Amino acid sequence: MASKFQNRLVGTIILVSIGVIVLPDVLDGKKTHYKEEIASIPIKPELESDVETFEILEPEDDSSALPPTPVEVIVQAEDQQDPQLDAQPQPVVIKEVPERNEYQESAWIIQLMALKNADNAKNVVKDLQKRGYQAHTKLDNGFTRVIIGPDISKNKLERQIQELEKITGSKGRLLKFKPLNP
Repeated sequence: MASKFQNRLVGTIILVSIGVIVLPDVLDGKKTHYKEEIASIPIKPELESDVETFEILEPEDDSSALPPTPVEVIVQAEDQQDPQLDAQPQPVVIKEVPERNEYQESAWIIQLMALKNADNAKNVVKDLQKRGYQAHTKLDNGFTRVIIGPDISKNKLERQIQELEKITGSKGRLLKFKPLNP
């Protein structure tokens, strides 16, 4: 037989479970349900009877005031040429334009290191950029070169070489910057 304590415990559990399940529904009161009010858009808007009408004007012909087009002038010039000149082809002269590098004497870069692993070079560049350096990578003959610059001040880059040697452990070279042929 069950003891008095067990009977009381089972009774208490039944009463508490009924209270937890039934009482919130009884004490909650009238529930309100919210519905969204939807406004429908009319298919065809209602028009007022006072609709404005506009008169459409025909465009005016004003072509007589315009000068002749450049194409017409060229055609007239070709008609006036001597037919003997058209028979002989003109030789084509190709002029080579020398490379203009305005920064060749004044811009400088630091070539810090050349690495075979491009990921390592990119990590070095990211670290240097976080430290405030203008760092870049350049692919060259299977190596990825880490470059600092360009900068106009040669003295500034010379000071940076010493700082970069402390950071990376490699001594960089100061080179002239050629923007057309980096």
